[in-house]
This record gives sequence, C-alpha cells and structure tokens, in this order.
Amino acid sequence: MTTFTRRGFLAASSAATAAWMVPARARAATDRFALTATTRVIEVAGRAATVMGLVNAGGGLGLTLDPGQRFRTDLTNALDRETIIHWHGQIPPNAQDGVPNTNPMLKPGETRAYDFDARPGTFWMHSHIPVHEIGLLAAPLIVRRPEDLTEDRQEVVMFLHDFSFRTPEEILAGLTHGAAMDHSTMNHAAPSAGLGAGGMAAMPGGHAMHGRPDPAGMSGQHEMPGMGGLMTGGMVMDLNDLNFDAYLANDRTLDDPEVVVVERGGRVRLRVVNGAAMTAFWIDTGTAAARLVAVDGEAVVPVPGSRFSVAPAQRLDIEVDLPADGGVLPVLALREGARERTGILLAPRGAPVLRLAGLSDAAHPPVSGDMAQERQLRALAPLPERAATNAQMVMLEGGMQPYRWTINGQVWENRQPVAAKSGERVELMFHNMSMMAHPMHLHGHVFQVVAVGGARFAGAVRDTVHVPAMGSVTVAFDAGEPAPWMLHCHHMGHLATGMMTELAVSA
Repeated sequence: MTTFTRRGFLAASSAATAAWMVPARARAATDRFALTATTRVIEVAGRAATVMGLVNAGGGLGLTLDPGQRFRTDLTNALDRETIIHWHGQIPPNAQDGVPNTNPMLKPGETRAYDFDARPGTFWMHSHIPVHEIGLLAAPLIVRRPEDLTEDRQEVVMFLHDFSFRTPEEILAGLTHGAAMDHSTMNHAAPSAGLGAGGMAAMPGGHAMHGRPDPAGMSGQHEMPGMGGLMTGGMVMDLNDLNFDAYLANDRTLDDPEVVVVERGGRVRLRVVNGAAMTAFWIDTGTAAARLVAVDGEAVVPVPGSRFSVAPAQRLDIEVDLPADGGVLPVLALREGARERTGILLAPRGAPVLRLAGLSDAAHPPVSGDMAQERQLRALAPLPERAATNAQMVMLEGGMQPYRWTINGQVWENRQPVAAKSGERVELMFHNMSMMAHPMHLHGHVFQVVAVGGARFAGAVRDTVHVPAMGSVTVAFDAGEPAPWMLHCHHMGHLATGMMTELAVSA
C-alpha cells in the first residue's frame, strides 16, 4: 500500500484535478495502464488551440508508476494518422522502443501492448514523428523510488513546451525552405512563430548573422544580449531557429499559470521535463534555496543554486525549500538567448496570486555556454570503471542556410551506423562543427559524461547530452541488446532534416 506523507497528502488532495501533479496512489504490480494518443484543446493567450496529447485513463497526461511496478501499458491511437511513441530514457526491448525505423507504426484505432521493467526516475514519452512532437504529442513518465513515498516532501512536475498556432508542417516547411530564423530577427515585444522578411534579418549595414565573423575580433565566449547569439572563437553562434508563439509550463503561459498548493516552509521535489521541440531553458527558483539532485532520472551529487540549465529532452530533479513566510514562489523557465519566460507558482493556501510578465527585462544567456553545469555534475552511481575498447568520433555538422544537419556528413537516408559489440565499453566523442548546440540522445542505453572538450572527469549519467557549438563532449557506455538503436539530435528541426543515425549493436 502506498505511504502518504503529510505534505504529499496536501499536494494530492489540493490538486486532485491537476493533470500535471504527480498523484500518490496504490496499485498492484500487475496492474495495466492505459494511454491514448489523441487530440485535446488548450487555451493559449486567450485563444483555443487544438493540440495532441498522451492521455491516461483518469483523463490526465502521462503516467506515474510506484516502486516495483512494471511498465504494463496499452497504447491506443485515437488520432486520424499513424504515429509511434518512444519511452524516452527507458530501456525496453528494442521491439518496444517506439521508433519508426525498427518498430511498426501504430495505425489509427490500433491498440498495442507494452511490458518491460521500468527504470526509476523522471522520464517522458513522446512521438518519434517530428511533426507530432512539435504538435505536443508528449507527456511525463514518472517512476518512483521507494524513498519518494516516505520522504517528507511534495512532488511537482513542470513539463515544458514550445507552442505555435501554425501547424507543425508549416513550421518545418518554413525552416527547410531556407526561412530559418536568424537570431537577430527576434521581436520580443510580439513573439511569433512567423519569420522575418525573407526568413533572415541583418545587422545594421546588412551583415547576416549566421555564424558570421566577429567584427571586433573577440575571442573566447561572450553573451550577445538581446540578439540570441554567443561569441565563441571570434564567431557568433546561433541559439534559436525561430520564435514560437508561446512557451508553456504544464500547458499554460504566465498570463494564467498553474498554481500548485504547497505547505508553508515545506520542501518540494520539482521534476522538470523539457518537452520543447526546439528550445533550451534556464530553470530559475528565485530566492528559494534549491539543489539539483538528479539529471535524466539519474541521481547526482547535489548542486546548490537557483538557476539550472535544461536542453530539449533533458530532465532535472530540483529540491526546493519553500519560503517560511508563506509567500508565493514562482519557478520560471527562461528561454535561452531571448526574453520569453514561462513557469508555475508554488503557493500556500490563501496566499495572494502573483501576476508575472511573460518577458524578462533582458535576454537570458545561452544554455550551453562554457558547459559549467555539466562540468560540475558527478553521478552518485557512476558506471563501473572499465577501459574503453571501442572509441569513435561522431561529427555533428550543418547550418541554417541551407537548413540541413548531418551526423558524420550524412543524413538519415545515407547513414553510416556507429558499430559496437554487445557488452563492450564504448566511448563516443560528439564533435560539434556547427554553429548551434545539439542535444544528443542515444536510445536503449544510459551513458556517462567523461569529458567536455579535452578535460576528462567522471560526470553525470544521462541519456541526452547538450553538445556546445564548436565544442565536444565524450560519453561512455556499455553496449546493450544486439539491435539497431537510434542516435540523434533531439532538436526536432535538426532531426527532421537529417541529424540522425543509429548505433548498430552486434552480438
């Protein structure tokens, strides 16, 4: 039977209808879950919008499993098109991984059964069709550890999206037809998924800003406030491909944020999932004492702070000590290289609700930058020490004009798989020769970050790592089930135009 803590009961009872709270509940280990891929209507900036979603039997989004529960789930496709769902960060048999190249698509009206051991931690589920993920076909997947049921704290999920009133097909068509947004076109007063005239804007004097030389000859890295750019080695990096119409936390903007009832002076475990298709964020806890305690579902040596970065597809678990004075605590997600922000409010019962603007006073810095957060992380349960017997370099290349992104010089159709043998220790150096950072995700495995640039260290265990522009990150893992496993950038525009290959594991 599930154990309810005092604070956990408060959270569950006060937010019983909130789709994004993590509900405490008792289920037998043999129970089956139901999920439906369907359409739903949300309100964004006062307008109704039809989006997709993964809805559970209770009408909420996603799934929460208690300790010991298997992922026994029946997935029904209620959409009018084929789709397929990937269980991001989980390690199911390859036949249940949910990718279109190795698994059959789920036809409209079809139900498919899944059954595998669930890894504990903060995960998510999403369609592996780029236009579907851009269309919000995604949801949290939370698998609790025993201590999650006994510790005296609440659990809150913050699921992030970037949203457009344009169709996902229109967004990708705009990018691939040469209309990718240059970071100088951002109109922060009226953010839009539309693009500037001709798809590009210019600096005064008509100088285009895609990977352009630094006219001042600056070296090192320097933030370019208000421009969405980053100086690196005398070049200006690109941060955002386009402006979306809104940035959502739990389906809502700061015009009407979710208000989560919390206990005065209590503690929250905030599970942040960056489900955005193309956007990296900073998670800002303001004046509250906070600690980053897990990334991508894996525990790390706690890192104190109030601002933590999260790239697309990554997850953060942050412990937050709530104000003792009973004040409302905003937890904000700040879009990198821009002023847009979203978030939720943690509020004791009866506290006055704050009104927050959807724009910060100044642009937020780049997320990858000097990789200071990644360099600081240390896994609590690192991989066993072994010498790598298979070391390879994975080249990441591409650009905005034309909009085309590759791995080892090839798009998916011409891919050259990365070869490995089951059981061997593999090291992959992601070497990024492009002017944008890339969140690289490997299916069917977890890996440990073992180097950033030329500096080696025993870093975090992850499934998605952000590789900075013109930089490198090396990861180590033990090759698993003999099968083809996808390896790709989790920026949907980059994935859709070719930045995807596979890890071919042989027996």
